[in-house]
Amino acid sequence: MLHGDIGLELGQRVAGALKAALDVEITPEQAIVRPSAPGRGADYQCNAAMSLGKQVGKSPRELAQLIVDHLDAADIVTTPEIAGPGFINFTLTESWLAAEARTLLSDDRLGVPATDDPGRYVIDYSSPNVAKEMHIGHVRTTVIGDCFVRLLEFAGHEVIRRNHLGDWGTPFGMLIEHLLDEGWTAESASSIADLDGFYKAARVKFDSEPEFAERARARVVKLQGGDEQTLTLWRGLVAESEKHFAEIYRLLGVKLTKEDSIGESFYNPFLADTVEELTAKGLTKISDGALCVFPPGFVNREKEPLPIIVRKSDGGATYGTTDLAGVRYWTQERKVTDLLYVVGLPQQQHFQMVFAVGEQAGWLDGDHRARYLGFGSILGSDGKMFRTRAGGTVKFIDVLTEAVDRAAEVVRGRAELDAQEQAEVARAVGIGAVKYADLSTDREKDYVFDWDKMLATEGNTSVYLQYANARILSVLRKAEREPGDEILVEQAAERALVLKLLQFPAALAGSVETYAPHKLCGYLYETATAFSSFYENCPILKADTEERQASRLALARLTSRTLVLGLSLLGIDAPTRL
Repeated sequence: MLHGDIGLELGQRVAGALKAALDVEITPEQAIVRPSAPGRGADYQCNAAMSLGKQVGKSPRELAQLIVDHLDAADIVTTPEIAGPGFINFTLTESWLAAEARTLLSDDRLGVPATDDPGRYVIDYSSPNVAKEMHIGHVRTTVIGDCFVRLLEFAGHEVIRRNHLGDWGTPFGMLIEHLLDEGWTAESASSIADLDGFYKAARVKFDSEPEFAERARARVVKLQGGDEQTLTLWRGLVAESEKHFAEIYRLLGVKLTKEDSIGESFYNPFLADTVEELTAKGLTKISDGALCVFPPGFVNREKEPLPIIVRKSDGGATYGTTDLAGVRYWTQERKVTDLLYVVGLPQQQHFQMVFAVGEQAGWLDGDHRARYLGFGSILGSDGKMFRTRAGGTVKFIDVLTEAVDRAAEVVRGRAELDAQEQAEVARAVGIGAVKYADLSTDREKDYVFDWDKMLATEGNTSVYLQYANARILSVLRKAEREPGDEILVEQAAERALVLKLLQFPAALAGSVETYAPHKLCGYLYETATAFSSFYENCPILKADTEERQASRLALARLTSRTLVLGLSLLGIDAPTRL
């Protein structure tokens, strides 16, 4: 078999049987071959006869029998069994499982094929605001976005990381004017330690002092007009903010760098041309003094058409203008195939409207696509938005610091680790726990932030997976020989582990195709539990023959490689000792 999804390979064989029996052509996906539920006694089940029987004029059982009679799969499965109204059960042969596992021993990609249709992706994620500290609301977009980058790059796509900074607009007139009032210079502006405090002080003045608010609005005009003094102070604010962001990204271990920052200001030169093109294509109209686009199908509560304002009545731009300019720039100028937006679910309608306008303008089509990848919220134990005990916003850096501190308690005192190693392991465990709690949850659902659950050494947690890998590596270090290059599949626990290891490509494909990291998390947890059963039932270091020991050591190493690669695609480190 070519490396990849076992279900698709069996689906290909079922498709061949249908062609031979009835001259009916289907794709491997249409054969609907899926792993069997635990306890069913078979490895895979085919539902093709159930879905196609009526179409070809046969009862499901009759069609299932025809498939079995014409199936060319003796090299993979034992005699197929027809069950119920027409299901076909497949049990893989031990010899085939062993041979396939053997091929993985020398395969760095563990059976995962690179895509034969690479795309050019832009992923918009993290997106903090300049002059504000990152908070708990940035956790999911940053962690999930980074995971998508890793998954798509491993699949073989070109990926452009885009950290869409909020660095433009009305608030910056307020902030720059406050800088001037306080006697800050461009140089000193890049050393503001308390960004939140600075922003809040400026906001209080803006809301309470009409004269200051008037100056702030005038400063926005100067900023947008390119006044050099104003721009210099603005650059200082941006630089200081980027230092704060960089520290979080470093501790979190994500791929974002300063070079990936593309703020709202980047699109400022493209706004006028974007509006002009929309108008030239007949898509804009004046409404209450503002220039708007009304994408079809969007209405407000009164069932009135809902607009995207592309130019306000005072001539200013909006978030909608910037996002449309972004779609136009990346698809038309940079020729990307796919735009991905990792943004919270409350923004779903906004992006749907932006995409609809992008399609009307011809910027989004069969060759250029955009997808909104929304996510739910992080909740506290009370089921409400996660906040500090005092009711304030939880800072991102505080979450990461506490995660590492709590993890340090887990690893402290381990004799085999010196102080430096303990610190490195604590960071891997703590940061991994935060990421895994997020990624192991269905992206679109809310989840409760629970330190005890996140750092538990049992259950579906990153700590459990990290412990499983560390235990495997400990066994390999204790072995007095190298793992073998042959695989034996003799015991039920060996069989279950081999089958699970061979399902890595399918699990990864499911996560990539549906942008669902939790599927990969679930697979890794199942793999770790399969190894635990294998470890308990199949002695490794005390195997009764050298051949069995060599095979089991090879399976242990293969399991470790699978866990390490899977965790790395989630952005999580796997300490060698724990």
